[in-house]
Amino acid sequence: MATQISAHTLDANALKVCVAAAACNTEVSAQLSDKHAGELTATTAEGRVVRGGHATLRYIASINGSSAVYSGEALEKSQIDAWLDSSTRLDAAAQRWLFAKDGADAPEAQAAKACVKESLAVLEKALLLQTFLGNNHRMTLADLAYAASLHLLARNGILGAAERSAYPCTFRWLDTVVHQSPFLQAVGGASGLGSSKASSTSWTIPKGGCKPAPVVASSGASPSAPSKAGDESKAKKAAPPAAAPPADSALPDDPAAKAAAKKARKEAEKAKKQAEFEARQKAKEAAAKEKAAANAAGGGNSSRAAKKAAMAAEKAAAAGEEAAAEKEELDVLMAVPVGERKDTTRPMLKGYNPNIVEATWYSWWEKKGFFRGDNKTKRKPYVIVIPPPNVTGSLHLGHALTNSIQDTVIRYKRMCGFEALWIPGTDHAGIATQTVVEKKLKKERGQTRHDLGREPFVKEVWKWKEEYGNRITTQLRRLGSSLDWSREAFTMDDKLSEAVKEAFVRMHDEGCIYRDNRLVNWSCTLKSAISDIEVDYEELTGRKMMPVPGYDKPVEFGVLTEFAYPLEGGAGEIVVATTRPETMLGDTAVAVHPEDPRYTHLHGKHAIHPFNGRKIPIITDAELVDMTFGTGAVKITPAHDPNDFQTGKRHNLDFINIYTDDGKLSSHPANAEFKGQRRFEARVSVVKALEEKGLFRGKKDNAMKIPICSRSKDVIEPLLKPQWWVSCKEMADNACKAVRSGELEILPKSFETTWFRWLENIRDWCISRQLWWGHRIPAYYVSIEGDDNSGKPGAPSENLERWVCGRTPEDAERRAQQKFNPRGDKKITLVQDDDVLDTWFSSGLFPFSVFGWPNQTQDLEKFYPTAMLETGHDILFFWVARMVMMGMKLTGKIPFKQIYLHAMVRDAHGRKMSKSLGNVVDPLHVIEGISLEGLHETLVGGNLDPKEVEKAQKGQTQDFPSGIPQCGTDALRFGLANYTAQARDINLDVNRVVSYRHWCNKLWNALKFAIGHVGEKGRSNLTEAQVPSMSFAEYVGGSAPQPHFRLSSYPFYCRWILSRLHAAVAETNKCMENYEFSGSTQVIYNFWQSEICDVFIEACKGPLAGDDDSVKLAYRITLCICLDVGLRLLHPFMPFVTEELWQRLPKAKGNTCESVMLAEYPQASQTNFMHDGKVEEEMDIVMTAVRTIRAQKMSYGMTNKQKPEVYALSDSSMHRDVIMRQATDICALSAAGSIKSLASPAEVPKGCGVSVVNESLSMYMMLAGMVDPKAELAKLEKKEADRKAALEKKMQAVNRAGYDTSVPDSVKEKNAAEIESITKELAQIAANIRDMRGAMI
Repeated sequence: MATQISAHTLDANALKVCVAAAACNTEVSAQLSDKHAGELTATTAEGRVVRGGHATLRYIASINGSSAVYSGEALEKSQIDAWLDSSTRLDAAAQRWLFAKDGADAPEAQAAKACVKESLAVLEKALLLQTFLGNNHRMTLADLAYAASLHLLARNGILGAAERSAYPCTFRWLDTVVHQSPFLQAVGGASGLGSSKASSTSWTIPKGGCKPAPVVASSGASPSAPSKAGDESKAKKAAPPAAAPPADSALPDDPAAKAAAKKARKEAEKAKKQAEFEARQKAKEAAAKEKAAANAAGGGNSSRAAKKAAMAAEKAAAAGEEAAAEKEELDVLMAVPVGERKDTTRPMLKGYNPNIVEATWYSWWEKKGFFRGDNKTKRKPYVIVIPPPNVTGSLHLGHALTNSIQDTVIRYKRMCGFEALWIPGTDHAGIATQTVVEKKLKKERGQTRHDLGREPFVKEVWKWKEEYGNRITTQLRRLGSSLDWSREAFTMDDKLSEAVKEAFVRMHDEGCIYRDNRLVNWSCTLKSAISDIEVDYEELTGRKMMPVPGYDKPVEFGVLTEFAYPLEGGAGEIVVATTRPETMLGDTAVAVHPEDPRYTHLHGKHAIHPFNGRKIPIITDAELVDMTFGTGAVKITPAHDPNDFQTGKRHNLDFINIYTDDGKLSSHPANAEFKGQRRFEARVSVVKALEEKGLFRGKKDNAMKIPICSRSKDVIEPLLKPQWWVSCKEMADNACKAVRSGELEILPKSFETTWFRWLENIRDWCISRQLWWGHRIPAYYVSIEGDDNSGKPGAPSENLERWVCGRTPEDAERRAQQKFNPRGDKKITLVQDDDVLDTWFSSGLFPFSVFGWPNQTQDLEKFYPTAMLETGHDILFFWVARMVMMGMKLTGKIPFKQIYLHAMVRDAHGRKMSKSLGNVVDPLHVIEGISLEGLHETLVGGNLDPKEVEKAQKGQTQDFPSGIPQCGTDALRFGLANYTAQARDINLDVNRVVSYRHWCNKLWNALKFAIGHVGEKGRSNLTEAQVPSMSFAEYVGGSAPQPHFRLSSYPFYCRWILSRLHAAVAETNKCMENYEFSGSTQVIYNFWQSEICDVFIEACKGPLAGDDDSVKLAYRITLCICLDVGLRLLHPFMPFVTEELWQRLPKAKGNTCESVMLAEYPQASQTNFMHDGKVEEEMDIVMTAVRTIRAQKMSYGMTNKQKPEVYALSDSSMHRDVIMRQATDICALSAAGSIKSLASPAEVPKGCGVSVVNESLSMYMMLAGMVDPKAELAKLEKKEADRKAALEKKMQAVNRAGYDTSVPDSVKEKNAAEIESITKELAQIAANIRDMRGAMI
């Protein structure tokens, strides 16, 4: 028996029930209820009645056992319940607004409107920090309920374009939820969000209120339609469900209610904090009891178990406290108004949490205008334009890489004093966008674009763009991209569209753009020409049956078909070979090599076409024909093959187009009895007909590449079409000269050869596309009264001379009159070209059209040419070269001075990212984290077939067995930048990004340590005279130290770390100027990790705990200098964590710098005085000793608690002196008991192990009393035997017959590395065995 649901149509409960039921795979029947109008009820299978929205939803979630949408810990369920409450309050406010008795302008309606906006603001803040509500990694009942509420608001016309802009995170989340299967099952798609009402400008409500859009549900969970006409009127009168209103939701004239609500909120907050405090106290008490019980239990196993349990309890209590503290911090952040600065005076959390750290900073930066470029400043500009992503796109790792690099450069240049400007924008993506909207129309309305007509269809595309097209810009903000959003561009904007028209007309007037009938890449599915970059190739080694759109059965490819042409007069035959036998219907020649003796007697003769009787000349062509391939005779189809096209031009052959635009054989006489057949059906028919005529000579496998349309997956057909073309030769020559002269620099330089190879062999560029979405070509076909007007534009009959161009229809009319009717005595008619321009045409203008070209704007004068273009090397020709060519052609200037090309991102195994392999990584999954289950869900509902989904999920399980942990934006950016050392491909291992997330915790703890010693607490025991009058941020002025900064008097470790700081500053700047981002990250990482955290902070602890105030002050100042400079060095790579930590550093009075991004980037000229070569040389000796001792202890299996005696034997007095002066610190850093310096081997006591460091230094470690020599010797001997066996097995494998020829190079390299590693390990084991035997003497 199905569960019976009763719901009132005017609230969102019915939809919530349907969606929840779909998510829980539960069948329910929803009906209207007169008796309980406004209240949701559920009647269980046992007849029990459940009343109330939340109770009903929770009941549905539990019908089939524990449901994923309402499961987990009590804390998670309480969070879900809180969001359910909030969604109910939103419903109530929306109803009061929608159905206000006195209209939408009444005070009651306005108060309700304020409540709705407040709910959206709360939701926006929450989604700044997480992907879903209730659980950050997966969708819960909270998401489904809240999305149902917003879905109905959209359907009723409340939420429009302004709201999408004001609440970007909310609508990113909403777009995600409504396209999940529960919603699609419940409402038959997310069409409510795409309704015409949803595209209203903002908050549109009719004066007299609004009628509700009915809840539409599918069969799985469907509310019944009203049973009689009176139901709707009853529904209108029904009271909305009772619910506590949100903050400040009382009416303006009800101050008492306002005060009561405010008091209730305060009491609730107080109660919540009290409950959290009591929970922490209970956890502490429980841990203390368990610890006491463990201590009382005495020795033995039970004691150890009790101790272990007590430790676990303590750990759990600490984790609970940390979770509570993080929740409290998130609550505080959610209360920060959008665009306001967070409070960094609050205590730092125990550990780094990227959600908390990254919250609110971006909206504050943006509101403060830190990203905006000033065209009136005297500062030198440094400008980058973003490679505009497709408006249809969403963030992928390629975007993450390119934007991380660009933002790193922009932030660096901004800090270096440049007027740094980074222009954002999106590309209209003609084919991709039109395809998406056409599919949407077909799915939702069952219509094609032709059913609508051109103008209505274009309006639909604009509507789609406004609703869904800004998804990627929201994601760019998530990456921390410091783009000037006030200058955001879209390639279909009026300003950029005018630039496109001007460019086309100018280039046409100069003869650079022309009309011609030539071969294009034709998609029969799209019925359009497509660019080379939109063609993928599938490599075949032989015969393969492949699926082709529109065909029920797979089509055969990868075979060479041989057939014979009869010779004229019955003189024999000539056999040709082809991979496309159907095109023989359009053959107009057979070519042979002039030097091929087999065919000398046929030169100048003719063959006869077997189906239409045409005479086909036999021609000679040394350029086309390879005598060794096939039969040495080549069929020529000039209208359907690029090579044959050129041959046809050389020999003046006929060009017969045998296809219609949709890939069927046309009515041309050449097609004979095959007219109307589709091309691959004709392939079978032609071969069969050749067999019947006795002309078929066989098939054989043939390796080949099949061109596939990346959009439609159709096989590309070369087709002869009259199109607009750009003459590229002269522009390409100029682009080559710019690189050779050094005006334009390509980095890495290795790509210069690619640049020259492409441009020196460039072909003219087809810019016509048979689409409706895009820049309609400003060209007009002219019909002249009294002349032959039989030609049709776009058809083979077109008169190529009948075209004119114009910036406006009036301009085109004037030009047509001048060209075709100078005397004005004829009537002429103009029809604009239906085609649009290739998307790459408008993208090629992007570096100057965004600044207002062709108008001479202040932006164009100040910011063009730009400084640098950064992009992937895969579009070097398709976009970058065209920008250079068109920029030089139209502005006379190279659009940018440098081109930096990044590598392509692959997975950790070097494989191309592919959904079918399951190795595609969404950057947001790395930033936010995702479970393995969540990864699996991303593959469902896409274009993969079930077998591919299964394969992909196995790949995900192999690569991410525990899912992807939350890493945060900073770790992802730093990891991607570090990978840029790889040349053409980046083999991204997500685990490395995870390690950088842990490294952020190191930075966090370093700051916590510093704040404890240099904040007010740390300074409190110093006199006023001992505190520097200026902060560490101002410790130097120019290149000389301030008078109070006496570096020579500073302790050894302070002088060393400052010298290393100078080295880090110098090397980082050098790398940054050369775009060696991997080098920069390595330098900064080593400075923070190996020098500040591992050494200096450890060295600080003793002096800072001591009594010498002058020494403490020196360490504090030094520590602050290092942290300040270190954070500024790191900021371009990790903007969020550096801002958070830098804001927490103490600032001097008068320091007005608001943000680390506006602080000066450290320069080597300012830190030159810190360099101290002697101190660094001595520190090298110290660290060499420390590393050697650590390695010795590890090799002997000693713990940190074991502190052996160490002896340093050296014939260098400097070595001995340094080691003895720094003995205390060496012992502290290496966990040694003591260290003594020896000058003679005779002084070394017995029972020591030795490690030879270099020719001057050996380190001896006393083993007696530290290890059991006999037990350790037995372990070592066993390990030696095991490793020798492993080495022998590996050697047998590499020495077997045929190893060098049969084993892949990658495997051989891996085996060689393993052999080398085992050999070194055996040498170390042998040395340890000698030491242990010596210790036994």
